[in-house]
Amino acid sequence: MTTSRTQRAALRCLAAAALGGLPACAGLKDPAPIALPPPQVAARGEPPAPAQSADSGPGRVTVAKAEFKLPALPAAEAQGAPLPITLSSALTLTGANALDIQIADERVRTASAQLDRARVLWLPNLNFGADYFRHDGQIQDIVGTVFTTSRSSFLIGAGPQAVVSTSDAVFAPLAARQIARAAQFDAQASRNDTTLAVAVAYFNVQQARGEVAGAAESLRRAEDLVARTEKLAPDLAPELEINRARTEAARRRQAVETAYERWQVASAELTRLLRLQPGTLVEPAEEPSLAVSLIDPAAPLDELVAIGLTHRPELSSYQAVVQAALVRVKQEKRRMLYPTLAVRGVGSNTPGLAGGYFAGGVNDFVGNPGGRFSLDLQAVWELQNLGFGNRAQVREREAESRRALLELLRTHDAVTAEVVQAHAQAARAAKRVRAAEDGVANAVATAEKNLQGLGQTKRAGEQLILVFRPQEAVAAVAALDQAYRDYYQAVGDHNRAQFRLYRALGHPAQALCQIGRPVETLPATNVPAGPRAEPGTVSVDPPGAPAGGSPVPARPNLKPN
Repeated sequence: MTTSRTQRAALRCLAAAALGGLPACAGLKDPAPIALPPPQVAARGEPPAPAQSADSGPGRVTVAKAEFKLPALPAAEAQGAPLPITLSSALTLTGANALDIQIADERVRTASAQLDRARVLWLPNLNFGADYFRHDGQIQDIVGTVFTTSRSSFLIGAGPQAVVSTSDAVFAPLAARQIARAAQFDAQASRNDTTLAVAVAYFNVQQARGEVAGAAESLRRAEDLVARTEKLAPDLAPELEINRARTEAARRRQAVETAYERWQVASAELTRLLRLQPGTLVEPAEEPSLAVSLIDPAAPLDELVAIGLTHRPELSSYQAVVQAALVRVKQEKRRMLYPTLAVRGVGSNTPGLAGGYFAGGVNDFVGNPGGRFSLDLQAVWELQNLGFGNRAQVREREAESRRALLELLRTHDAVTAEVVQAHAQAARAAKRVRAAEDGVANAVATAEKNLQGLGQTKRAGEQLILVFRPQEAVAAVAALDQAYRDYYQAVGDHNRAQFRLYRALGHPAQALCQIGRPVETLPATNVPAGPRAEPGTVSVDPPGAPAGGSPVPARPNLKPN
């Protein structure tokens, strides 16, 4: 597909932000929010009113004029300690318990501390202490005469001490500020990734629960088929047909156990991510047919790509890294022009104490007390390895800056691909859900008719034959089991694709807990913009929105200088 004008503008903006020191996408027109219907979070078994028949009740859905009832859900108590939970509470617990988010927040605090340390490189160290000196034997005076003496001295006091590279003092805070910004964006990216992982694990649990219900319903029908086949006359249903029905029932029992296994495995993953009680069986409060609509799959792909390139925190992080690399290149190019400043207290025999209370005398005598202060200031310009060392260091920093820019462009391409892939998954999964609903409706009708008509006969010449043969009923039961699995797979894929697309667009995970608030929504979503963070804290807003909450999410800010 040819790159659109909006995508090219976003790419030019990324390069300008990286090379010219501009804010991310400062020259790119923010995409307007796409008008979408209100948020849709509903069970497929309870569709909106236009899709329902007049007599459809809870747990029933009308698809192409075919009505069916979803199978009853199994109780979690029979399989282990149940752990009731809702999607909203799972998303809320993500920010409170997830270790990856806490680790990312600690990286932000580390980067903030490194920035604070870089800002005070100008300041000297202060030394406090005492110094005692004793000499016996020969010593040389300043003229060069060597003589023998014994003397002692004592100093108690304080003094400054510092060796400051002025190039580090000037440029290190600039680079550290960009690294701190990158850490904040990385923390938001980690929050988004972890929330996606929780959502995927949650819908894996939901899909497994639905498959358990479908497998149990198919097993019930298979056992009914065995009982009906055994009642048929031998000339209508030979022993072969009974064995065929029993084999299908055995396969359905295996399918039930396999579905329970998937439920337990998915539950263990969700409890790991949320750090809940291990060994419990997560039991969502919603139906497995729950369908979540965050992004309209009909939204124009070009606009979605532009939103992703504007809002993804990973891109903002790499832009900050590029800026830090460019600062380091400039530092190395100007290092020879900046002196190294040294401040030393030399009031003691060993440099460290500048002044204080001093006393001394011949041999062991320590007297004649009084004040003393001695300080040495020095400025030195350095040419490393006759200048060849400086040149090599410049080349090293330039290579690092080019590598950072290439990583930014690689991330740009990855973000574009993720948006396109997630959009395709969301659009196709929505169509698969509708097709799967139709498949379940037809499979249920087919299985019921085959089982009910299994005992009905008709004459073919002089021979009495069955209207529906047992092998046809076996095939209908197998098709029903497959239809249930296809349906819950499609619903799960739909929900997972919605969250993948939401994350691919770079919107903040925190806003998912704000659904239902009467505020402006994020671009191309049904999700309201989250609140702004207080100054001095890690912002939870996505990149690009001004203060006060607007359709374009805001870029995290560092603690004010």
